[in-house]
Amino acid sequence: MRVAIAGGGLAGLSCAKYLVDLGHQPIVLERSDVLGGLVAAWQDEDGDWLETGLHAFFGAYRNMNQLMAELNISDRLQWKQHALVFNQPEKPGTLSRFDVPDIPAPFNVIVSILRNNDMLTWEQKIRFAIGLLPAIVRGQKYVEAMDKYSLLDWLRLQGVDEKVNTDIFIAASKALTFINPDEVSATVPLTALNRFLQERYGSKIAFLDGAPPERLCQPIVEYVVRHGGEVHTAAPLRQIAVRGDGTVDRFVVGGLHGQSGYDVTADAYVSAMSVDAFKHLMPEPWREVPLFQKLQGLEGVPVINVQVWFDAKLPTIDQLLFSRSDILSVYADMSVTTRDYEDADRSMLELVIAPAEQWIGRPDGEIIEATLSELTKLFPEHLPDKVKVRKAKVLKTPRSVYRATPGRQACRPSQATPIPNFFLSGSYTMQEFLGSMEGAVLSGKLTAQAIAKSRSLPHTQVAMGAAAT
Repeated sequence: MRVAIAGGGLAGLSCAKYLVDLGHQPIVLERSDVLGGLVAAWQDEDGDWLETGLHAFFGAYRNMNQLMAELNISDRLQWKQHALVFNQPEKPGTLSRFDVPDIPAPFNVIVSILRNNDMLTWEQKIRFAIGLLPAIVRGQKYVEAMDKYSLLDWLRLQGVDEKVNTDIFIAASKALTFINPDEVSATVPLTALNRFLQERYGSKIAFLDGAPPERLCQPIVEYVVRHGGEVHTAAPLRQIAVRGDGTVDRFVVGGLHGQSGYDVTADAYVSAMSVDAFKHLMPEPWREVPLFQKLQGLEGVPVINVQVWFDAKLPTIDQLLFSRSDILSVYADMSVTTRDYEDADRSMLELVIAPAEQWIGRPDGEIIEATLSELTKLFPEHLPDKVKVRKAKVLKTPRSVYRATPGRQACRPSQATPIPNFFLSGSYTMQEFLGSMEGAVLSGKLTAQAIAKSRSLPHTQVAMGAAAT
């Protein structure tokens, strides 16, 4: 069976990988010259990689880790010491660590919290632990039911001290979803916490050893092509052409770089584009279908990634660092964390600005200036006197992962749709993880399974008025 997939991010590529495993022929169509979607990267005039985001991998990413094992590239993940590290703006240059001992879960995470005495008092730790008990004891169903609350509202309902939110959850929320605790659905961070508490190495962090298009996406492409699939870049989807009964007739692909457009026909079709892009291209007859209507409740959140190259080494560590500043979300010294970017003499910091609504429309120079101002607070003894900036770059993503505010769970669609030969894939679709690399890979796997299942069942008509699932 031929399956046309619009979108060459992790969702589209993983969908293609699992389709060839099931004996089908996927044709991936990526609009840009570079694969990866939200993990895409480009080389600048100096040959340095510019990344769309700071991509950290967690031990809880079961499907990502399984995918990399199946591709025989697990050694490309550089696992760090098992710890969560926060900077302390009120104590410039000071880091607060939650070092996780190598003992069974959830005791390892509990011990790491009990050992940390510079962010939380004993009273706050106890209240924090008691507040988390319902999520731990009652499981994922309880966690999903908490989608009606923001994280901040949920913490208040549990009697958790406001300082826990200020010290921990502001940084965690911005890192996971790029929005603050008063906006994010409680379901999202609670899902991550459940994974961390249930899995011994769930909160352990790794960095890919190089740029994602080369070190992660390319192996998937090679696997897919080797097993009979196709992957095309510079192939933007212009139209989803439908028949009179509402089923997909073909994908109309536009031409880039002087190339002519063309049609792609298949037995099944997949949108692995972002939810915002799909809503723009959705055929008019589908807009009254309940499953597609609820997509109007989803939209991407803006994110900005800033990379700064210095002429000397900063006193950083080999780890992802959670920021508690108003501007920064997470950051890392990529010259230390990432093998292909290693530099013994000079640092290169990659930093995520979130929430980014107030910054996304501002000039790059203004964003860089604000970032350097924050870095001066983090490294007061080194910037700008001892260490100078060689160059800085800003990469803006106006619409990244879906905005995970309360109530959004009900807007997330299944991978199968009421259109028998059309499917959705992406971290915004319904799956047990949040919008993330793990969510994208899992959605791709679920889409491939849905396609295989659908082709084994007879279809008598298109359910244009079917209820949303």
